[in-house]
Amino acid sequence: MEWMLPVFLLTALVAPAVLRRFPERSAALLALVPGAVALHAAWAQFAVARGEFDSFRAAWVPSLGLDWAFRVDGLANLFVLLVAGIGALIVVYASSYLRGHPRLGRFYAFLFVFMAAMLGVVTADDLLLLFVFWELTTVSSFLLIGFQQEREAARQAAIRSLVVTGAGGLALLAGIVLLVSVAGTTSISAIAERGDVVRAHAHYPWIVALILVGAFTKSAQVPFHFWLPAAMQAPTPVSAYLHSSTMVKAGVFLLARLSPALGGTELWLFALGGVGTVSMLTGAVLALWQDDLKRLLAYSTISVLGLLTMLLGLGTPIAARAFAVTLLAHALYKGTLFLVAGNVDHAMGTRSLARLGGLRSAMPWTAWAALIAGVSMAGAPPLFGFLAKETSYEAALEAPRWAPLFGTATILTAICLVYSALRAGFQPFVGARPGASTGSDPSRAMRLGPVALALGGLATGVLVGPAERLLIAPAATAILQEQSPTGLALWHGFTPILALSAVTVLLGAGLYRIRKRVLEFGSGLEEGGARFGPGRAWDAGWAGLLRVAAWQTRALQSGSLRRYLAVTLATAFIAALWGLAASTSFPSLHTGPSLSSMGAASGFLVVAGSILVLAAPTPLVAVAALGVVGFGVALLFLVYSAPDLALTQLVIEVLAVVLLVFVLRRLPRSRTRRGLRHTPAAVALAAIGGTTMSLLTLVAFQVQLAEPISGFFNEQSVPAAHGRNVVNVILVDFRALDTLGEITVLAVAALGVLALLGRRKSAAEPGAAS
Repeated sequence: MEWMLPVFLLTALVAPAVLRRFPERSAALLALVPGAVALHAAWAQFAVARGEFDSFRAAWVPSLGLDWAFRVDGLANLFVLLVAGIGALIVVYASSYLRGHPRLGRFYAFLFVFMAAMLGVVTADDLLLLFVFWELTTVSSFLLIGFQQEREAARQAAIRSLVVTGAGGLALLAGIVLLVSVAGTTSISAIAERGDVVRAHAHYPWIVALILVGAFTKSAQVPFHFWLPAAMQAPTPVSAYLHSSTMVKAGVFLLARLSPALGGTELWLFALGGVGTVSMLTGAVLALWQDDLKRLLAYSTISVLGLLTMLLGLGTPIAARAFAVTLLAHALYKGTLFLVAGNVDHAMGTRSLARLGGLRSAMPWTAWAALIAGVSMAGAPPLFGFLAKETSYEAALEAPRWAPLFGTATILTAICLVYSALRAGFQPFVGARPGASTGSDPSRAMRLGPVALALGGLATGVLVGPAERLLIAPAATAILQEQSPTGLALWHGFTPILALSAVTVLLGAGLYRIRKRVLEFGSGLEEGGARFGPGRAWDAGWAGLLRVAAWQTRALQSGSLRRYLAVTLATAFIAALWGLAASTSFPSLHTGPSLSSMGAASGFLVVAGSILVLAAPTPLVAVAALGVVGFGVALLFLVYSAPDLALTQLVIEVLAVVLLVFVLRRLPRSRTRRGLRHTPAAVALAAIGGTTMSLLTLVAFQVQLAEPISGFFNEQSVPAAHGRNVVNVILVDFRALDTLGEITVLAVAALGVLALLGRRKSAAEPGAAS
């Protein structure tokens, strides 16, 4: 188990090289990695179904209490199957969909990083480790959504998803910190056992609120849902993978994983049930009038994610089973339909449903896959989606609170999903073909994915017994922390739930029959939603941020290095003085040895040299005055019994003055020189800076957090390092690696300067520009 993540990350590193070395076979070679993991997870599922969980724990950062901890139970292994299995199909699909793309190797690298991150999220048994992988999914999804970086719309969509999910990640981190402080551990399995302690704590509402914000942003719940339809600017392989079975499911996975510790309260039911209900209705309704096939699928995904959130809020055993069934069914049929949309777009050059039709004979493989997935999405037997709808009805109608509300919302959502299923899986392939354009089924690589996922939805529906025993029951048990109810079947006789299901299909089909009226009605609502709503708020906020950034750039970015340095130093000095003023104690001015006449003279020399630097009429005089300051400091070291420091200071000062003089000789002569009377702002800033640093030095000198180490260096200088110059011994023995690092930095900087001088010399040679 712990070997999966390094393997995926290593594959991400070598993927571009594999593509260059084996351009025709790279997809098959790279798909072996997630394919092998999927087969391993499928084999392990038999043990998981028996209650045998695989776990691993090792210290990672002991000082922070961070462990490299993983645990694969029924829920985690189901996600591993989806992430790795669908991931292998996506790798093959992308090899044909993006064939010839100059950045295909980079795409593979981003994709495998995302796979590793998702596997880390679903298998981590440490909250802080889970958060690390959570943020890695945010970054890698940003790179995948914005893969077509030359398009402005793709860049904006990537930024939108990054900001929304990144902000949610910050809220999640705050919630994790509170949860860990209350539970006393970062272990997820241990936190699940301490649910009573967490729920009884005064911080419980804050924990729930912060964690829900993180989960809702990732799973596109209202009002954070607006980033998901915009993310359809990503290539179809990305949409099919991230937005059907992986990234958007990370939020509901987190809620399922933490429900044993946080669930079972009125707050949990109200928050998840309320937001989930609003989200599933909002997504279902907004999908009704979408013309773009991928946007229709995106809004219907928001709806199903809302349904999953609501089911977790109910917290009953039946709801947990319905969650697991819906999770698997949605991954299979929505992954199929996204890939179908890619095939249609690839063949016809459009995703507009108004311009599609009659493709059944031209694209038979794609049409059959779309039909099977559409039937599953509509909730008709014998597809697995039928079981998802029936179990969802049962869970909603038997909710512990507000059952009529949840039941009505679930039924209305299902009606809208039937309508969307017919538009996505049926409409493009029947009727007359608009225009004279022709298309055909794409390559086998692009047919494999939708056909395999569609058959998966059919197989799990027909073989419902094994599917429940091996996949559904273990996942539901992991959520409940107790045995899940069983009894899934395609036929239970004539029941009220079956009648509701039949009525749902009929009403959805009827709505499809009047789709032109629905589209006409929805066009006005779509325009109103474009003027108002979270998406519009985002656009207005982003535009305002850009205006503020432009104003700030005009105000601060004047092109003057002098001004940049002044603003930076002034900010640092004011912040430091503010902190000193707010402190309860003021540093004593009587710290250190008594002032001698030689010390006073050395100090006077330093002050006089500093004033001379400010008043110097030419840069050369200023450099000489700086030398006086340095020599005065060296004299201070000598007076106060630090001859080694004085010698070091003297050598450095001589070298600095000599080097500066050589540099000034190469520079063009300055036409003006600001003297003391011309730089009042600079003098004021220097005075504030000097005062601030002096006060900070006095404060630091009076703070003693541990025993001084000077005695250790004095005692060990000769016996351990065989040197009597303590400063030199510290630099070359006790802190040898630090000194080596500093030397390395200086050497690299010198090489850079030498390279720049060489380029300048070559550019100055005759004929260099030709």
